Amino acid sequence: MAAAVAAPATTNARSSKTESYVDNKRRDDIRQANILAARAVADAVRTSLGPKGMDKMISSATGEVIITNDGATILNKMEVLQPAAKMLVDLSRSQDAAAGDGTTTVVVLAGSLLRRSLTLLSAGIHPTVISDSLYKLSVHAVDVLHSMAIPVELSDRDSLVKSAATSLNSKVVSQYSSLLAPLAVDAVLSVVDPEHPDLVDLRDIKIVKKLGGTVDDTELIRGLVFDKKVSHAAGGPTRVESAKIAVIQFQISPPKTDIEQSIIVSDYTQMDRILREERNYILGMVKKIKATGCNVLLIQKSILRDAVTDLSLHYLAKAKILVVKDVERDEIEFITKTLNCLPIANIEHFRVEKLGHADLVEEILIGDGSKVVKITGIKDMGRTTTVLVRGSNQLMIDEAERSLHDALCVVRCLVNKKYLIAGGGAPEIEMSRQLAAWAKELIGMESYCIKEFAEALEVIPYTLAENAGLNPISIVTELRNRHAQGETNAGINVRKGQITNILEENVVQPLLVSTSAVTLAIECVRMILKIDDIVTVR
Repeated sequence: MAAAVAAPATTNARSSKTESYVDNKRRDDIRQANILAARAVADAVRTSLGPKGMDKMISSATGEVIITNDGATILNKMEVLQPAAKMLVDLSRSQDAAAGDGTTTVVVLAGSLLRRSLTLLSAGIHPTVISDSLYKLSVHAVDVLHSMAIPVELSDRDSLVKSAATSLNSKVVSQYSSLLAPLAVDAVLSVVDPEHPDLVDLRDIKIVKKLGGTVDDTELIRGLVFDKKVSHAAGGPTRVESAKIAVIQFQISPPKTDIEQSIIVSDYTQMDRILREERNYILGMVKKIKATGCNVLLIQKSILRDAVTDLSLHYLAKAKILVVKDVERDEIEFITKTLNCLPIANIEHFRVEKLGHADLVEEILIGDGSKVVKITGIKDMGRTTTVLVRGSNQLMIDEAERSLHDALCVVRCLVNKKYLIAGGGAPEIEMSRQLAAWAKELIGMESYCIKEFAEALEVIPYTLAENAGLNPISIVTELRNRHAQGETNAGINVRKGQITNILEENVVQPLLVSTSAVTLAIECVRMILKIDDIVTVR
């Protein structure tokens, strides 16, 4: 497609193997277009890197507004059309899945590597050579990171809190990091299974958002919280001690047929009979429930018919049973795991052994008149926990939830791979220094490529300094100098605006965040370099 064969206009000239001219112009143009598009995406999030990074305000077509500093969120909401630029959006998403933090870092790093690739391509080096050098570079870079890492034990709570706090420092809610970091650590440690310590499922940590108060009022609850009120239309209880809790998936209301039907009633006696049947049916159900000693009902939301009617609420209130209705279907698994009970799908299967037990179920008033239902003191509680996030406005609550998710991911990384590494641009400068030294030992094109890419890694400390309003050139030069003198943990302290030993400043991050950022960024760049044509298929 991209090759135009120019040969003498003789008939047999095209078949002759003498002279043929291949036009590579189109391929180079496509490669350049891809690299420029991807770099544009990287530059868009570059200003939000680091603790002094700016926040982005994202306004959607529906009028929804999001204020965030999280690279993955910004890119997910951006309408990126160019296929190569979409790869960077996927890159930040995969970093979010692998490590949870470092989503901006990985995109900025990929953008910098692409910029250097363009320089190498314009110097006439073949893309395959560049790609192979990148692969060797990634293997060596990961070794350098491992050599810098500091082992950490899960019992060392301080180290875990420090790394969670570092993750939170670059977020909008950074002033609350002293509260949210220990909370994230306690939440993850409470769901870690000692038998499988490397498997942490963050779905076992439920985040309930409630408007009102400030982020300071956010709390970790050993139990369950429902963002709902107790159904007390008929005056049922709102507080039950030593509760026996049933999670039911059937409705306590008169049955309906599956098809549309209409019953024609000709006189009052028939109507009376229908109402009496309804009453007896519901009363029979309530008696069966009461017979097991159950005094708290959590009723799954129903689409087909009302989960409870006024009549059934009246009988349940008389039986002193607390009712929480409209529990979402996807919450059922979490609730049953926490309460250590079984969901009940039919009234005939209502047995004592399927109930969960708790010391207290109560409806509590929080903030401006809104109520939540809180279940505490659960017997044989499953390995789950609930975080109640508060905030003065919806934007703040959403951002607090995203930041908390990042902090939880950081602690999860440390549980999976128990190594810490310094932050503040220290690992990137150290990698850059060692790789540049390694490039001098190599020969040929590889040496040239690796030297160029080693310099590309300096983009992280450069951007950190730039976003903090410092002079990036003098800071990065000084940093390089300090590392050359053997201070491997020297990094940029953006608060003081100078270079210090970053470990003493408690700026640490999990090793997994750095290694996955480097490997994923390099993998993405190699893929973009290998593309030489875009074929649109209608």
